[in-house]
Amino acid sequence: MGNKASPAELKTRKREDYRFFLDYRTRWNDNDMYDHMNNSVYNFLFDSIINAYLIENCGLHPPTAPQFGMCVHTHTDYFSSIAYPAVAELALRVNKLGKSSVTYETALFEKGKEEVKAVGEFIQVYVDRDTNRPLKDGMASTLREKLQELAVDNDAIKAKAKL
Repeated sequence: MGNKASPAELKTRKREDYRFFLDYRTRWNDNDMYDHMNNSVYNFLFDSIINAYLIENCGLHPPTAPQFGMCVHTHTDYFSSIAYPAVAELALRVNKLGKSSVTYETALFEKGKEEVKAVGEFIQVYVDRDTNRPLKDGMASTLREKLQELAVDNDAIKAKAKL
């Protein structure tokens, strides 16, 4: 993963470091016995912002699409908590775009506060629905173009990456 940011670098992330946003009103049920949002909920939310972008901007219909992004890796760094009834601001960007893979970086901020609460990494490999194998010719060009809009720099776009 070579260029992966350190937790100290991730902790300094700001909203302007991201390209797509989604608000989420926390629910009472999101809190755990420690009176803050349970760690597993962060991952649900990170999955939600990725799928919201894919559905709303890339025309992806997950149940019927001939190709779909299979999650092969997730990781979250937690910096501080958020709890009901706060509004979470989810943020998304692409750190690396391969032939059939994409590495997303997700973040969670609390509305009205500057510091990032958590930063996640989410890697998908686009596979053929029938075989569950990576696509020989890579992901669809229309999908790639829309994912490029989330890329933070041109170095993130690697058309000849292994996956």
